[in-house]
Amino acid sequence: MTSSPSLSSAPSGPVASPDPSDRRRWFALAIVMTAAFMDLVDVTIVNIAIPSIREDTGASFTSIQWITAGYALAFAAGLITGGRLGDIHGRKRLFLIGIGGFTVASALCGFASGPEMLVASRILQGGTAALMVPQVLSIVHATFPAHERGKVFGLFGAIVGLGAVSGPLLGALLTEWNIAGLEWRPIFLINLPVGIAGLILGRKFITESKAPKALRLDLVGVFLVTLGMLMLIYPLTRGHELGWPLWGHLSMVGSLLVFLVLVLFERAKARKDGSPLIELELFRVKSFAAGIAVQLTFGIGLGIFFLVWTLYMQTGLGWSALRAGLTGVPFSIAVSVAAGISVQKLVPRFGRKVLQTGALLMITGLLIYIWESDHYGMAITSWQMILPLVVMGLGMGLIVAPLTDAVLSGVPKEHSGSASGLINTMQQMGNALGLGLVSVVFLGAIGDRLTPQQVGPAFAEAFRHSLWWVAGVLAVIFLLMFALPARPRQHLEAGDEPAGTTTGTGTATGAGTATGAGSPVAAGAPADAGDGAGDVKQAALTP
Repeated sequence: MTSSPSLSSAPSGPVASPDPSDRRRWFALAIVMTAAFMDLVDVTIVNIAIPSIREDTGASFTSIQWITAGYALAFAAGLITGGRLGDIHGRKRLFLIGIGGFTVASALCGFASGPEMLVASRILQGGTAALMVPQVLSIVHATFPAHERGKVFGLFGAIVGLGAVSGPLLGALLTEWNIAGLEWRPIFLINLPVGIAGLILGRKFITESKAPKALRLDLVGVFLVTLGMLMLIYPLTRGHELGWPLWGHLSMVGSLLVFLVLVLFERAKARKDGSPLIELELFRVKSFAAGIAVQLTFGIGLGIFFLVWTLYMQTGLGWSALRAGLTGVPFSIAVSVAAGISVQKLVPRFGRKVLQTGALLMITGLLIYIWESDHYGMAITSWQMILPLVVMGLGMGLIVAPLTDAVLSGVPKEHSGSASGLINTMQQMGNALGLGLVSVVFLGAIGDRLTPQQVGPAFAEAFRHSLWWVAGVLAVIFLLMFALPARPRQHLEAGDEPAGTTTGTGTATGAGTATGAGSPVAAGAPADAGDGAGDVKQAALTP
């Protein structure tokens, strides 16, 4: 029996650091970012087209629920497994399998002959996305040297911002244009040329990487993670429709017991053969543990906001899908701009305060939105929404890009797939919890029997009520951010130390530089005396 290596111990054999002279990494970045954008858009693009899908296919309300929920369930349940498979079999290989499968599933969705085939294809789409998405951050983490990751994660934050609101806008345009009489089908078919290009270019430009130590897939861990996720998320996605039955509450409580069993099993698995599905030692990295908590809570806030915002504009105010989508453009631009400058300019100077300022800006934007909605009532216009949306977007941009780097910065490369899967899983869990809370904070504030004249004002009032909840969630996030490192730290790759020295637990090479990829320094982690990495001056972002 062998013990699981700690995150500060070197694995067997050195791992090469990213080559800063290899220009292919920028092509690889464009490819994986495009795939990430495609997934983000696909999560939201369907909502806008639901009326068209229902009219064309005759889908029941339950089928419509599964068209959206099926994707989310398969995606969330498979993320951690997808990340670990990338560690074992290679991130490039799993990325290509994922994007290929995602493209095929998109074609099946676009050519679905009925609601049953569409539901099955959406589940397949979510499962293949779970193979593709965890590899994005892992490939970035393994491909780029530490001093470039701040810039890269800034770009990633901008992509997240664009994807968050581009889905509804793109879905509205494609549905309204009714290309070749296909109605809603182009929202899926548009993925085909993007996916094929990503598959071809990915084979050429993405460099393969995997965990340096031979790992085995933890099948029991896969089962427990999948079971726990399904027991938690399924009742949340179906609860309101089914009237929140008792079995749903029991299932959610039972999921906590499953996750407890998972933790105990993963500890035993790590002691036995060092190949657990989830590296629990990751949570000993303070930046990772704190960042994961913020990610989960942030997902809850966003899950509430984006759904009630859409319902408010389209059902409450009676706006068209296209008008609602266009209204979100200033928000998207603001997120992208703030994400771009936060990592490169602001965080290296002001550290954690930038992320906390982002939370306060989002709260401010929400308060402005609440006041405007109450002041202008049903006569509110898209132009009047620009100010709160821009303020909120700037705040979100200050959070999303630095937070990603904060979570991954202290993670050794051999565990980056597992860590990336955990990050995405926490985001999905947060969103699912937020969507579940919508039934309480939004739908619960609307009366059961409304006349047509009462619908608009009731939805507007429920919208304002929900925004107070989102503001409360962001206040919690502001407090959680105190657990993040106060000042920016410099990542240091193996080979950056002067000749004749060793760093952390890495072994000295002939040139005298450390090559132990398992050490925090070699992995691009923050290096300080507390983790044995030596007294290293810091330069690129780790909030």
